Amino acid sequence: MKNIKIKLLGLLCAVLFVSACDFDVLNRTPLDEISDDAVWTDANLVQLFLNDVYGGMMHGFREVSNSSMSDDTHFIHGYGTNDAVLGNVSPGNFGPWGRGDFEHFRWDDLYERIRQANIFLGQIDEVEVIDAGLRNQLKGEALFLRAYFYHNLLRMLGGVPIITEPFDLDDDMLVHRSTYEETLDFILSDIEAAAPLLPLQPRELGRATRGAALALKARILTHAASDLFHDNPANELVGFPSGNQQAMWQDARAASQAVMDLGIYSLFDRHDDPVENYKQIFLTPEDHEEIIMSRHFVQSTANGIGARPGIYNGPNGYRNWAGNTPLQSLIDSYEMRDGSAFDWNNPAHAGAIYENRDPRLEASILYDGAQWQESPSFRAPFEPNGIIQTWNVLNLPSGTVEDAVDSRRGPIEDWNGSYSGYYIRKYLSEEVRHHNTTQTIPWRFFRYAEVLLNYAEASMELGDDAAAQNAINQIRARVDMPPITDTGQALVERYRNERRVELFHEEHRYFDIRRWKIAPDVMVDGHGIRITADATDRDDRSTYTNVTYESYIPAGTEGTTMVSPRGWNDSHYFIPIRQEEMQRNENLVQNPGY
Repeated sequence: MKNIKIKLLGLLCAVLFVSACDFDVLNRTPLDEISDDAVWTDANLVQLFLNDVYGGMMHGFREVSNSSMSDDTHFIHGYGTNDAVLGNVSPGNFGPWGRGDFEHFRWDDLYERIRQANIFLGQIDEVEVIDAGLRNQLKGEALFLRAYFYHNLLRMLGGVPIITEPFDLDDDMLVHRSTYEETLDFILSDIEAAAPLLPLQPRELGRATRGAALALKARILTHAASDLFHDNPANELVGFPSGNQQAMWQDARAASQAVMDLGIYSLFDRHDDPVENYKQIFLTPEDHEEIIMSRHFVQSTANGIGARPGIYNGPNGYRNWAGNTPLQSLIDSYEMRDGSAFDWNNPAHAGAIYENRDPRLEASILYDGAQWQESPSFRAPFEPNGIIQTWNVLNLPSGTVEDAVDSRRGPIEDWNGSYSGYYIRKYLSEEVRHHNTTQTIPWRFFRYAEVLLNYAEASMELGDDAAAQNAINQIRARVDMPPITDTGQALVERYRNERRVELFHEEHRYFDIRRWKIAPDVMVDGHGIRITADATDRDDRSTYTNVTYESYIPAGTEGTTMVSPRGWNDSHYFIPIRQEEMQRNENLVQNPGY
């Protein structure tokens, strides 16, 4: 005890000595945090705060793609995606929606970002260290961001609580959901307030512009005018019980026209080869004439800054993970070069399924026989020419049947291959060789082609087939596809197919099949491709004979029975509110069917 007392006495003396000599030592600013007062009195910190809010927009270069929640691709590693595509997600079983891949569609993450935007909007008018012009631009960007976050909530969940002030811990947080219409009106009001404050050209790379605000308005109005929200919705939280759908299509068309009238965007058309031209829309590193808003990346994996779509989606024969693999229904949706539909019952089509197709197929999909990157040293002994191999059976003169290098039985990685026989090519930089390397290719949030398609859809729904045809044909012309002349319901089907192939892997199809109410028809078991051939040299494609293609549901491995078992549950027009949120707030009403 004596020693303890002596030590305590010594410590007390030391504290008193420090206190007497330096009263500031206990009042120093922490080095790992910044006070509110410091943020709003420093111009650089104000902009850094807003930069962090932009992070909530996220991007589509995550491991699990939104397209694998639709009928376009299959995610081969699971992660709960089967629950989503079989209609088994519930408030207590969130499946893939609980993953970080989808934080830009999740309730908790989006409300965290909305709180940040609300804090910023509550302070920016009082910031004196920034001139009025820049202050207005920053305010416009924050309003745009809040509208963007709410537009994702509306698309995923329907009407949600409208929060315009940052909650403190002692605030009443038992808020009610607003109706679908109220939530839409709030989004539109933020956009209307943001647009005049925003410049036509971004103040910095990746920042919101007037065009981005107007494109967001056109997108959300196109969604809101769709059948899902007007065909006798049972609940005002998920639609318009007595809305005027035609008036909404008028608003949607006017919103798209407003983007077009800016006169600063046009379709990318810099290359004579239509395949290369379409590829470079996404691989050109700068924001070109078609791009309305992008997210850019640096060559780093630190703090998740870098983007790695190559390892997530590239062929396993290049030591990638082959994650989101295209399904045969997507491949079949690409037309023949003459504009006719691909038909398995046509012997000319079925005998050479990748020939004479819409150039966007070659630009977007890696299929058996597609030319890809130069074969690295580990691949060259098995396939030296940089050509994708996914055939199922190749009969050689020796009598042996070797395994295709990019198949699930391949000699490099025999587990990370596509079940369907396809890989995504769109957005994958051919300069990225090693599977752990990041790429700096930007993610495109809005591009002019989407605006034209939104305009075409609204025109079509309003009975103006000529205007719809004109907009669609502009997009088809830049890939040398013949113009369409369809009218009526045939035009509707043609438009929907055009939108599918043009906007593939851009986070649209998941929402489109729901808002058009075709999900019950298209969310069916996913097919792949089975290819057999004879050959004298496996590495010389010119020696391949008796090549046959078959669309089929193959026996899988690792516990699966097919490429992608699919089903539908009407509750899945919207995702549920998670059970934890429902338990926190007794005033929340769950979405229908859960």
